[in-house]
Amino acid sequence: MLLPSLSTSIANVALPTFTDAFGVSFQAVQWVVLAYLLVITTLIVSVGRLGDITGRKRLLLIGLAVFTGASVLCGLAPSLWFLIAARAAQGAGAAVLMALTMAFVGEAVPKAQTGTAMGLLGTMSAVGTALGPSLGGVLIAGFGWPTIFFINLPLGLLAMLFAWRTLPGDSEEGRKAGAHFDNLGTLLLALALGAYALAMTIGRGQFGSLNVALLISALIGIGAFIIAETKAASPLIRMGMFRNPVLSTGFVMSALVTTVVMATLVVGPFYLSEALHLDAARVGLVMSSGPIVAALTGVPAGRLVDRFGAGVMTIIGLIAMTVGSSVLPMVPVRFGPPGYVAPLIVITAGYALFQAANNTSVMKDVTKDQRGVISAILNLSRNLGLVTGASVMGAIFAIASGTSDITAADPGAVAFGMHVTFFAAAGLILVALGVAFGGRALSRSAAHTKPQAGE
Repeated sequence: MLLPSLSTSIANVALPTFTDAFGVSFQAVQWVVLAYLLVITTLIVSVGRLGDITGRKRLLLIGLAVFTGASVLCGLAPSLWFLIAARAAQGAGAAVLMALTMAFVGEAVPKAQTGTAMGLLGTMSAVGTALGPSLGGVLIAGFGWPTIFFINLPLGLLAMLFAWRTLPGDSEEGRKAGAHFDNLGTLLLALALGAYALAMTIGRGQFGSLNVALLISALIGIGAFIIAETKAASPLIRMGMFRNPVLSTGFVMSALVTTVVMATLVVGPFYLSEALHLDAARVGLVMSSGPIVAALTGVPAGRLVDRFGAGVMTIIGLIAMTVGSSVLPMVPVRFGPPGYVAPLIVITAGYALFQAANNTSVMKDVTKDQRGVISAILNLSRNLGLVTGASVMGAIFAIASGTSDITAADPGAVAFGMHVTFFAAAGLILVALGVAFGGRALSRSAAHTKPQAGE
Protein backbone atom coordinates (compact mmCIF):
# COMPACT_ATOMS: atom_id res chain seq x y z
CA MET A 1 0.00 0.00 0.00
CA LEU A 2 2.97 2.30 0.62
CA LEU A 3 4.45 1.89 -2.87
CA PRO A 4 1.65 3.30 -5.10
CA SER A 5 1.07 6.41 -2.96
CA LEU A 6 4.80 7.09 -2.61
CA SER A 7 5.23 6.83 -6.39
CA THR A 8 2.45 9.36 -6.96
CA SER A 9 3.70 12.05 -4.59
CA ILE A 10 7.42 11.58 -5.24
CA ALA A 11 6.94 12.14 -8.99
CA ASN A 12 4.95 15.35 -8.45
CA VAL A 13 7.90 17.07 -6.80
CA ALA A 14 10.16 16.18 -9.75
CA LEU A 15 8.06 17.79 -12.51
CA PRO A 16 10.12 21.02 -12.66
CA THR A 17 13.29 18.91 -12.81
CA PHE A 18 11.92 16.92 -15.76
CA THR A 19 11.26 20.12 -17.74
CA ASP A 20 14.96 21.03 -17.43
CA ALA A 21 16.30 17.48 -17.89
CA PHE A 22 14.37 16.81 -21.12
CA GLY A 23 13.98 20.38 -22.36
CA VAL A 24 10.18 20.18 -22.67
CA SER A 25 7.16 22.21 -21.52
CA PHE A 26 5.43 21.83 -18.16
CA GLN A 27 2.27 20.67 -20.00
CA ALA A 28 4.27 17.79 -21.50
CA VAL A 29 5.82 16.62 -18.23
CA GLN A 30 2.41 16.51 -16.55
CA TRP A 31 1.88 13.27 -18.49
CA VAL A 32 4.46 11.65 -16.19
CA VAL A 33 1.79 11.91 -13.47
CA LEU A 34 -1.29 11.54 -15.68
CA ALA A 35 -0.11 8.34 -17.43
CA TYR A 36 0.38 6.67 -14.04
CA LEU A 37 -3.02 7.73 -12.68
CA LEU A 38 -4.88 6.98 -15.93
CA VAL A 39 -3.60 3.40 -16.12
CA ILE A 40 -4.45 2.76 -12.45
CA THR A 41 -7.97 4.11 -12.93
CA THR A 42 -8.47 2.15 -16.16
CA LEU A 43 -7.21 -1.25 -14.98
CA ILE A 44 -7.93 -1.46 -11.26
CA VAL A 45 -11.31 -3.22 -11.45
CA SER A 46 -10.10 -5.67 -14.11
CA VAL A 47 -7.05 -6.75 -12.12
CA GLY A 48 -9.18 -7.09 -8.98
CA ARG A 49 -11.46 -9.53 -10.77
CA LEU A 50 -8.50 -11.32 -12.36
CA GLY A 51 -7.10 -11.88 -8.86
CA ASP A 52 -10.39 -13.43 -7.74
CA ILE A 53 -10.25 -15.89 -10.66
CA THR A 54 -6.56 -16.77 -11.04
CA GLY A 55 -5.29 -16.33 -7.48
CA ARG A 56 -4.58 -13.12 -5.59
CA LYS A 57 -1.15 -14.02 -4.21
CA ARG A 58 0.16 -15.05 -7.61
CA LEU A 59 -1.14 -11.87 -9.28
CA LEU A 60 0.12 -9.66 -6.45
CA LEU A 61 3.65 -11.03 -6.88
CA ILE A 62 3.40 -10.41 -10.65
CA GLY A 63 2.16 -6.87 -9.96
CA LEU A 64 5.08 -6.22 -7.62
CA ALA A 65 7.50 -7.49 -10.25
CA VAL A 66 5.94 -5.26 -12.94
CA PHE A 67 5.92 -2.24 -10.63
CA THR A 68 9.55 -2.76 -9.59
CA GLY A 69 10.82 -3.44 -13.10
CA ALA A 70 8.94 -0.45 -14.54
CA SER A 71 10.42 1.74 -11.78
CA VAL A 72 13.92 0.78 -12.92
CA LEU A 73 12.99 1.58 -16.53
CA CYS A 74 11.70 4.99 -15.38
CA GLY A 75 15.09 5.74 -13.83
CA LEU A 76 16.89 4.67 -17.03
CA ALA A 77 14.60 6.69 -19.34
CA PRO A 78 16.59 8.46 -22.10
CA SER A 79 13.64 10.63 -23.17
CA LEU A 80 10.40 12.02 -21.79
CA TRP A 81 8.18 9.73 -23.87
CA PHE A 82 10.13 6.66 -22.74
CA LEU A 83 9.61 7.86 -19.15
CA ILE A 84 5.87 8.32 -19.73
CA ALA A 85 5.58 4.81 -21.21
CA ALA A 86 7.49 3.35 -18.26
CA ARG A 87 5.23 5.27 -15.86
CA ALA A 88 2.20 3.72 -17.58
CA ALA A 89 3.69 0.25 -16.97
CA GLN A 90 4.39 1.26 -13.37
CA GLY A 91 0.72 2.26 -13.09
CA ALA A 92 -0.32 -1.22 -14.25
CA GLY A 93 1.69 -2.73 -11.40
CA ALA A 94 0.33 -0.16 -8.95
CA ALA A 95 -3.26 -1.05 -9.96
CA VAL A 96 -2.59 -4.65 -8.88
CA LEU A 97 -1.13 -3.52 -5.54
CA MET A 98 -4.05 -1.19 -4.77
CA ALA A 99 -6.74 -3.68 -5.83
CA LEU A 100 -5.42 -6.76 -4.04
CA THR A 101 -3.77 -5.49 -0.86
CA MET A 102 -7.09 -4.58 0.76
CA ALA A 103 -8.62 -7.85 -0.47
CA PHE A 104 -6.08 -9.82 1.59
CA VAL A 105 -7.39 -8.34 4.85
CA GLY A 106 -10.32 -10.77 4.82
CA GLU A 107 -7.96 -13.75 4.53
CA ALA A 108 -5.06 -12.67 6.72
CA VAL A 109 -6.78 -10.81 9.59
CA PRO A 110 -9.46 -11.96 12.08
CA LYS A 111 -12.81 -10.27 11.41
CA ALA A 112 -12.77 -8.55 14.82
CA GLN A 113 -9.55 -6.74 13.84
CA THR A 114 -10.65 -5.66 10.34
CA GLY A 115 -10.93 -2.00 11.35
CA THR A 116 -7.41 -1.92 12.77
CA ALA A 117 -6.03 -3.49 9.60
CA MET A 118 -7.89 -0.99 7.41
CA GLY A 119 -6.59 1.83 9.58
CA LEU A 120 -3.04 0.53 9.15
CA LEU A 121 -3.47 0.44 5.36
CA GLY A 122 -4.72 4.03 5.50
CA THR A 123 -1.68 4.96 7.57
CA MET A 124 0.71 3.45 5.04
CA SER A 125 -1.01 5.26 2.18
CA ALA A 126 -0.73 8.55 4.10
CA VAL A 127 2.93 7.87 4.96
CA GLY A 128 3.67 7.40 1.26
CA THR A 129 1.90 10.65 0.40
CA ALA A 130 3.68 12.57 3.17
CA LEU A 131 7.09 11.03 2.56
CA GLY A 132 7.12 11.57 -1.21
CA PRO A 133 7.83 15.32 -1.46
CA SER A 134 10.55 15.41 1.21
CA LEU A 135 12.25 12.16 0.15
CA GLY A 136 12.01 13.17 -3.51
CA GLY A 137 13.57 16.55 -2.81
CA VAL A 138 16.49 14.99 -0.94
CA LEU A 139 17.13 12.33 -3.60
CA ILE A 140 16.94 14.79 -6.52
CA ALA A 141 19.22 17.31 -4.82
CA GLY A 142 21.78 14.71 -3.72
CA PHE A 143 21.78 12.02 -6.39
CA GLY A 144 19.69 13.16 -9.38
CA TRP A 145 16.10 12.52 -10.50
CA PRO A 146 16.54 8.82 -11.54
CA THR A 147 16.95 7.88 -7.86
CA ILE A 148 13.29 8.74 -7.09
CA PHE A 149 12.45 5.69 -9.22
CA PHE A 150 15.43 3.49 -8.28
CA ILE A 151 14.35 3.71 -4.62
CA ASN A 152 11.48 1.37 -5.55
CA LEU A 153 13.92 -1.43 -6.41
CA PRO A 154 14.87 -2.34 -2.81
CA LEU A 155 11.36 -1.51 -1.55
CA GLY A 156 9.73 -3.64 -4.26
CA LEU A 157 12.04 -6.60 -3.68
CA LEU A 158 11.40 -6.39 0.08
CA ALA A 159 7.63 -6.30 -0.52
CA MET A 160 7.91 -9.33 -2.82
CA LEU A 161 9.80 -11.24 -0.12
CA PHE A 162 7.21 -10.35 2.54
CA ALA A 163 4.28 -11.23 0.24
CA TRP A 164 5.79 -14.54 -0.85
CA ARG A 165 6.63 -15.66 2.70
CA THR A 166 3.65 -14.40 4.72
CA LEU A 167 0.46 -13.99 2.66
CA PRO A 168 -2.07 -16.87 2.46
CA GLY A 169 -1.70 -19.12 -0.57
CA ASP A 170 -4.13 -19.21 -3.50
CA SER A 171 -7.04 -21.64 -3.62
CA GLU A 172 -8.62 -23.26 -6.66
CA GLU A 173 -12.14 -21.96 -5.88
CA GLY A 174 -12.33 -19.52 -8.80
CA ARG A 175 -11.44 -22.16 -11.38
CA LYS A 176 -13.59 -24.84 -9.75
CA ALA A 177 -16.60 -22.55 -9.88
CA GLY A 178 -16.17 -22.24 -13.64
CA ALA A 179 -15.39 -18.52 -13.47
CA HIS A 180 -14.08 -16.94 -16.65
CA PHE A 181 -12.56 -13.55 -17.30
CA ASP A 182 -15.00 -11.09 -18.88
CA ASN A 183 -13.00 -9.76 -21.83
CA LEU A 184 -15.76 -7.62 -23.38
CA GLY A 185 -16.77 -6.09 -20.05
CA THR A 186 -13.13 -5.40 -19.21
CA LEU A 187 -12.57 -3.60 -22.52
CA LEU A 188 -15.75 -1.50 -22.26
CA LEU A 189 -15.09 -0.48 -18.66
CA ALA A 190 -11.45 0.36 -19.38
CA LEU A 191 -12.44 2.57 -22.33
CA ALA A 192 -15.17 4.30 -20.32
CA LEU A 193 -12.95 4.95 -17.30
CA GLY A 194 -10.06 6.10 -19.47
CA ALA A 195 -12.34 8.54 -21.33
CA TYR A 196 -13.72 9.91 -18.05
CA ALA A 197 -10.29 10.35 -16.49
CA LEU A 198 -9.02 12.16 -19.60
CA ALA A 199 -12.15 14.36 -19.67
CA MET A 200 -11.46 15.41 -16.08
CA THR A 201 -7.72 16.04 -16.51
CA ILE A 202 -7.17 17.52 -19.98
CA GLY A 203 -7.32 21.31 -19.91
CA ARG A 204 -6.75 21.52 -16.14
CA GLY A 205 -10.37 22.17 -15.20
CA GLN A 206 -11.35 24.18 -18.30
CA PHE A 207 -13.96 22.20 -20.21
CA GLY A 208 -13.64 22.43 -23.98
CA SER A 209 -15.20 20.48 -26.85
CA LEU A 210 -12.69 17.63 -26.40
CA ASN A 211 -13.58 17.28 -22.72
CA VAL A 212 -17.29 17.17 -23.56
CA ALA A 213 -16.72 14.57 -26.28
CA LEU A 214 -14.70 12.41 -23.88
CA LEU A 215 -17.34 12.73 -21.18
CA ILE A 216 -20.10 11.71 -23.60
CA SER A 217 -17.94 8.77 -24.73
CA ALA A 218 -17.51 7.73 -21.09
CA LEU A 219 -21.28 7.79 -20.50
CA ILE A 220 -21.91 5.74 -23.66
CA GLY A 221 -19.19 3.32 -22.58
CA ILE A 222 -20.72 2.86 -19.12
CA GLY A 223 -24.14 2.23 -20.70
CA ALA A 224 -22.67 -0.39 -23.04
CA PHE A 225 -20.77 -1.95 -20.12
CA ILE A 226 -23.93 -2.30 -18.02
CA ILE A 227 -25.78 -3.96 -20.93
CA ALA A 228 -22.85 -6.33 -21.53
CA GLU A 229 -22.65 -7.27 -17.83
CA THR A 230 -26.33 -8.22 -17.65
CA LYS A 231 -25.75 -10.72 -20.48
CA ALA A 232 -22.32 -12.07 -19.45
CA ALA A 233 -22.13 -15.60 -18.03
CA SER A 234 -19.27 -14.59 -15.71
CA PRO A 235 -19.48 -10.79 -15.44
CA LEU A 236 -16.62 -8.54 -14.40
CA ILE A 237 -18.99 -6.80 -11.97
CA ARG A 238 -22.23 -8.37 -10.79
CA MET A 239 -24.75 -5.55 -11.14
CA GLY A 240 -26.92 -7.11 -8.44
CA MET A 241 -24.35 -6.28 -5.78
CA PHE A 242 -25.26 -2.58 -6.04
CA ARG A 243 -28.62 -3.48 -4.49
CA ASN A 244 -26.67 -4.07 -1.27
CA PRO A 245 -26.94 -0.68 0.50
CA VAL A 246 -23.68 -1.18 2.41
CA LEU A 247 -21.70 -1.58 -0.81
CA SER A 248 -23.48 1.02 -2.94
CA THR A 249 -23.46 3.75 -0.27
CA GLY A 250 -19.86 2.90 0.61
CA PHE A 251 -18.74 3.47 -2.98
CA VAL A 252 -20.71 6.74 -3.32
CA MET A 253 -19.46 8.14 -0.01
CA SER A 254 -15.86 7.26 -0.87
CA ALA A 255 -16.08 9.21 -4.15
CA LEU A 256 -17.70 12.24 -2.49
CA VAL A 257 -15.26 12.37 0.40
CA THR A 258 -12.12 12.04 -1.72
CA THR A 259 -13.42 14.80 -4.00
CA VAL A 260 -13.30 17.04 -0.92
CA VAL A 261 -9.87 15.77 0.14
CA MET A 262 -8.57 16.72 -3.30
CA ALA A 263 -9.76 20.30 -2.68
CA THR A 264 -7.20 20.63 0.12
CA LEU A 265 -4.44 19.54 -2.27
CA VAL A 266 -5.55 21.71 -5.21
CA VAL A 267 -6.62 24.90 -3.44
CA GLY A 268 -4.30 24.82 -0.43
CA PRO A 269 -0.98 25.68 -2.14
CA PHE A 270 -2.47 28.70 -3.98
CA TYR A 271 -4.15 30.04 -0.84
CA LEU A 272 -1.01 29.63 1.25
CA SER A 273 1.30 31.25 -1.31
CA GLU A 274 -0.95 33.97 -2.76
CA ALA A 275 -3.18 34.96 0.19
CA LEU A 276 -0.88 34.17 3.13
CA HIS A 277 2.37 34.99 1.20
CA LEU A 278 4.28 31.88 2.32
CA ASP A 279 7.40 30.78 0.45
CA ALA A 280 7.64 27.35 -1.18
CA ALA A 281 9.34 25.73 1.82
CA ARG A 282 6.68 26.88 4.27
CA VAL A 283 3.88 25.95 1.86
CA GLY A 284 5.31 22.43 1.74
CA LEU A 285 5.57 22.31 5.53
CA VAL A 286 1.95 23.39 6.01
CA MET A 287 0.71 21.02 3.29
CA SER A 288 2.52 18.08 4.88
CA SER A 289 0.46 18.51 8.08
CA GLY A 290 -2.51 16.75 6.46
CA PRO A 291 -0.75 13.48 5.50
CA ILE A 292 1.14 13.48 8.81
CA VAL A 293 -2.13 13.68 10.76
CA ALA A 294 -3.60 10.92 8.57
CA ALA A 295 -0.55 8.74 9.25
CA LEU A 296 -0.80 9.28 13.01
CA THR A 297 -4.56 8.75 13.28
CA GLY A 298 -5.01 5.78 10.90
CA VAL A 299 -4.41 2.92 13.36
CA PRO A 300 -6.21 4.57 16.35
CA ALA A 301 -9.15 5.24 14.01
CA GLY A 302 -9.20 1.57 13.02
CA ARG A 303 -9.24 0.49 16.66
CA LEU A 304 -12.19 2.80 17.31
CA VAL A 305 -14.00 1.14 14.40
CA ASP A 306 -13.37 -2.32 15.87
CA ARG A 307 -14.61 -1.19 19.27
CA PHE A 308 -17.67 0.94 18.44
CA GLY A 309 -18.71 -0.30 15.00
CA ALA A 310 -18.13 0.88 11.46
CA GLY A 311 -21.54 2.52 10.98
CA VAL A 312 -21.24 4.89 13.94
CA MET A 313 -17.62 5.77 13.18
CA THR A 314 -18.46 6.50 9.52
CA ILE A 315 -20.96 9.14 10.61
CA ILE A 316 -18.62 10.63 13.26
CA GLY A 317 -15.83 10.89 10.68
CA LEU A 318 -18.16 12.65 8.21
CA ILE A 319 -19.37 15.05 10.92
CA ALA A 320 -15.75 15.94 11.74
CA MET A 321 -15.05 16.60 8.05
CA THR A 322 -18.17 18.78 7.79
CA VAL A 323 -17.10 20.82 10.81
CA GLY A 324 -13.55 21.29 9.48
CA SER A 325 -14.74 22.19 5.96
CA SER A 326 -17.28 24.68 7.38
CA VAL A 327 -14.84 26.34 9.80
CA LEU A 328 -11.99 26.72 7.29
CA PRO A 329 -13.74 29.31 5.07
CA MET A 330 -14.76 31.37 8.11
CA VAL A 331 -11.22 31.75 9.47
CA PRO A 332 -9.91 35.25 8.65
CA VAL A 333 -6.66 35.62 6.71
CA ARG A 334 -5.13 37.49 9.66
CA PHE A 335 -4.93 34.23 11.63
CA GLY A 336 -2.26 33.07 9.16
CA PRO A 337 -1.08 29.45 8.79
CA PRO A 338 -2.46 28.27 12.19
CA GLY A 339 -5.94 29.34 11.05
CA TYR A 340 -5.55 27.06 8.05
CA VAL A 341 -3.81 24.13 9.73
CA ALA A 342 -6.27 23.71 12.65
CA PRO A 343 -9.37 23.04 10.49
CA LEU A 344 -7.23 20.99 8.10
CA ILE A 345 -6.26 18.70 10.98
CA VAL A 346 -9.95 18.19 11.82
CA ILE A 347 -10.74 17.41 8.16
CA THR A 348 -7.85 14.96 7.87
CA ALA A 349 -8.53 13.17 11.16
CA GLY A 350 -12.19 12.86 10.16
CA TYR A 351 -11.14 11.46 6.80
CA ALA A 352 -8.87 8.86 8.44
CA LEU A 353 -11.75 7.74 10.66
CA PHE A 354 -14.20 7.68 7.73
CA GLN A 355 -11.81 5.73 5.53
CA ALA A 356 -11.13 3.04 8.13
CA ALA A 357 -14.85 2.71 8.94
CA ASN A 358 -16.11 2.76 5.35
CA ASN A 359 -13.49 0.28 4.11
CA THR A 360 -14.36 -2.02 7.00
CA SER A 361 -18.11 -1.79 6.28
CA VAL A 362 -17.62 -2.63 2.61
CA MET A 363 -15.02 -5.39 2.97
CA LYS A 364 -15.98 -7.12 6.21
CA ASP A 365 -18.64 -9.53 4.92
CA VAL A 366 -17.65 -9.86 1.26
CA THR A 367 -17.46 -13.45 0.01
CA LYS A 368 -14.00 -14.77 -0.77
CA ASP A 369 -14.56 -14.99 -4.52
CA GLN A 370 -15.50 -11.28 -4.72
CA ARG A 371 -12.90 -9.67 -2.43
CA GLY A 372 -10.59 -8.63 -5.24
CA VAL A 373 -13.21 -6.92 -7.38
CA ILE A 374 -14.98 -5.24 -4.42
CA SER A 375 -11.65 -3.93 -3.11
CA ALA A 376 -10.86 -2.70 -6.62
CA ILE A 377 -14.18 -0.87 -6.97
CA LEU A 378 -13.64 0.75 -3.57
CA ASN A 379 -10.21 1.95 -4.69
CA LEU A 380 -11.70 3.03 -8.03
CA SER A 381 -14.33 5.18 -6.30
CA ARG A 382 -11.51 6.85 -4.37
CA ASN A 383 -9.50 7.45 -7.56
CA LEU A 384 -12.52 8.84 -9.40
CA GLY A 385 -13.13 11.19 -6.49
CA LEU A 386 -9.54 12.43 -6.66
CA VAL A 387 -9.69 12.89 -10.44
CA THR A 388 -13.07 14.65 -10.25
CA GLY A 389 -11.99 16.77 -7.30
CA ALA A 390 -8.90 18.03 -9.11
CA SER A 391 -11.08 19.21 -12.00
CA VAL A 392 -14.31 20.34 -10.33
CA MET A 393 -12.85 21.87 -7.16
CA GLY A 394 -10.12 23.55 -9.20
CA ALA A 395 -12.78 25.02 -11.50
CA ILE A 396 -14.88 26.29 -8.56
CA PHE A 397 -11.78 27.91 -7.07
CA ALA A 398 -10.84 29.61 -10.34
CA ILE A 399 -14.39 30.87 -11.01
CA ALA A 400 -14.84 32.17 -7.47
CA SER A 401 -11.43 33.89 -7.63
CA GLY A 402 -12.53 35.63 -10.82
CA THR A 403 -9.48 34.73 -12.90
CA SER A 404 -7.99 31.85 -14.88
CA ASP A 405 -4.47 32.83 -13.72
CA ILE A 406 -4.50 32.38 -9.94
CA THR A 407 -0.89 33.54 -9.58
CA ALA A 408 -1.90 36.98 -10.86
CA ALA A 409 -5.04 37.26 -8.71
CA ASP A 410 -5.49 39.67 -5.84
CA PRO A 411 -4.91 38.03 -2.40
CA GLY A 412 -8.47 38.93 -1.39
CA ALA A 413 -9.84 37.22 -4.50
CA VAL A 414 -7.79 34.09 -3.76
CA ALA A 415 -9.10 34.03 -0.17
CA PHE A 416 -12.69 34.41 -1.43
CA GLY A 417 -12.12 31.58 -3.92
CA MET A 418 -10.88 29.35 -1.13
CA HIS A 419 -13.92 30.22 1.02
CA VAL A 420 -16.39 29.36 -1.76
CA THR A 421 -14.54 26.10 -2.57
CA PHE A 422 -14.65 24.84 1.01
CA PHE A 423 -18.28 25.83 1.51
CA ALA A 424 -18.94 23.65 -1.57
CA ALA A 425 -16.79 20.93 0.03
CA ALA A 426 -18.86 21.11 3.23
CA GLY A 427 -21.97 20.72 1.08
CA LEU A 428 -20.57 17.55 -0.51
CA ILE A 429 -19.82 16.07 2.92
CA LEU A 430 -23.39 16.84 4.00
CA VAL A 431 -24.55 14.90 0.93
CA ALA A 432 -22.29 12.02 2.02
CA LEU A 433 -23.85 12.19 5.50
CA GLY A 434 -27.30 11.96 3.92
CA VAL A 435 -26.13 8.93 1.93
CA ALA A 436 -24.78 7.35 5.15
CA PHE A 437 -28.06 7.80 7.03
CA GLY A 438 -30.03 6.61 3.99
CA GLY A 439 -27.84 3.52 3.67
CA ARG A 440 -28.33 2.66 7.35
CA ALA A 441 -32.10 3.02 6.98
CA LEU A 442 -32.11 0.78 3.90
CA SER A 443 -29.96 -1.81 5.69
CA ARG A 444 -32.33 -1.92 8.68
CA SER A 445 -35.33 -2.18 6.36
CA ALA A 446 -33.72 -5.02 4.43
CA ALA A 447 -32.90 -6.83 7.68
CA HIS A 448 -36.52 -6.54 8.90
CA THR A 449 -38.02 -7.78 5.62
CA LYS A 450 -35.55 -10.65 5.14
CA PRO A 451 -37.47 -13.97 4.99
CA GLN A 452 -37.02 -16.23 7.97
CA ALA A 453 -36.09 -19.91 7.69
CA GLY A 454 -39.01 -21.91 6.35
CA GLU A 455 -40.83 -18.94 4.81
